[in-house]
Amino acid sequence: CAFWRSARRAIMLSHSEVEAGPEQPQPEPARPRGRTGWAAGLTYALPAVALLFAGVIDYVPALNGLDHTPPLVGLLATALLLGSAFSTMAHSDVVAARVGQPFGTLVLTLSVTVIEVSVIASIMLNGQNNPTLARESVFSVIMISTTGIVGLCLLLGSLRHHEQRVLKQGLTGYLSVIIALSVLLLVLPSETKAGEDGAFTPFQLGFMAFVAVGLYLAFLYMQTVRHREHYVLGSGEEEGPVPGGARVALAFLMLLASLGAVVALSHTVADGFETFLAQFPLADPDAVTGALVALLLLSPEGISAVRAAQRNDLQHSLNVALGSALATIALTIPVMAAISVLIGRPMILGLDSEDRTMLLLALILSILSFGTGRTNVLNGIVHLIVFAVYVMLLFVP
Repeated sequence: CAFWRSARRAIMLSHSEVEAGPEQPQPEPARPRGRTGWAAGLTYALPAVALLFAGVIDYVPALNGLDHTPPLVGLLATALLLGSAFSTMAHSDVVAARVGQPFGTLVLTLSVTVIEVSVIASIMLNGQNNPTLARESVFSVIMISTTGIVGLCLLLGSLRHHEQRVLKQGLTGYLSVIIALSVLLLVLPSETKAGEDGAFTPFQLGFMAFVAVGLYLAFLYMQTVRHREHYVLGSGEEEGPVPGGARVALAFLMLLASLGAVVALSHTVADGFETFLAQFPLADPDAVTGALVALLLLSPEGISAVRAAQRNDLQHSLNVALGSALATIALTIPVMAAISVLIGRPMILGLDSEDRTMLLLALILSILSFGTGRTNVLNGIVHLIVFAVYVMLLFVP
């Protein structure tokens, strides 16, 4: 009868649903790249305001003729510089969506490297000579990237996705170049016959700068041409639509404007940093200054890396974090070396024994964490513990 036929059809349907398993969640609709709404407006407004503020400081006699930057001016300049740095991240993200990976990560990394060089050079040239500032800034970038940012990405990504996969070949490429340059540029200067004070001779400095740039160019060739598949791993979510040509052109122009705003404000921020830190009895002011500069400038990359880890794209997170450390040591030190030779100010690169130990620990830990190709919560906890020890030693060396 009709009743039994309906009942039989319902039973067969229920059996088919059980065999098929629970319905899989559908991926969220792809969202466009970049900021939207009021956040997008800020990424356009902040660089313009920063450039205008820098012009006011340079051309208003009441501010330009001061020996030290007033606290309020320094605080406002720092806030605008940080805002311009985040604008750089937002606009480089649009350009990255157009050019694809791993070129997109390279755009962000090189943009932040330009910011780092401008700020470090401004602090180095401001006031009295700071021969160890470049060393401390580069060391801080390596420690913050490999322990702080990486640890946070590993922890938050694993808490959300239980376990995450990475490409061992690509990470091995990053770490091999980082380890080589770290030893050659931050450890070797204290071990040479002429480097008792931790400084290279002018010839050694020029040669090592050439080696650093050459190694970085070789790495870029492997990353972007010969072995691109080692650095790109599909994420757990769908990518947003590729932006159009007009939007990319505007984003590129705003990227240049954001970088220009950072460069224009870097001198004011440098003077404000020194004035602020001079109020505290720090055991190693250059180390704290280098760490604050690195933390300030790595904020955009750090946020980008953490977001990628939370959407189950840990490979992109590590590309950003390790790429920042690699670009800093491979490009910042050669540029600072050229400035040091041109202006005749010495630059000390050799780390002391305490920092060498921390650097060795961070690099060995990175090798072990990525050696299996999978990461979990424990890896993130260990990295963050090492980062906490690094922060403690800044104030209690």
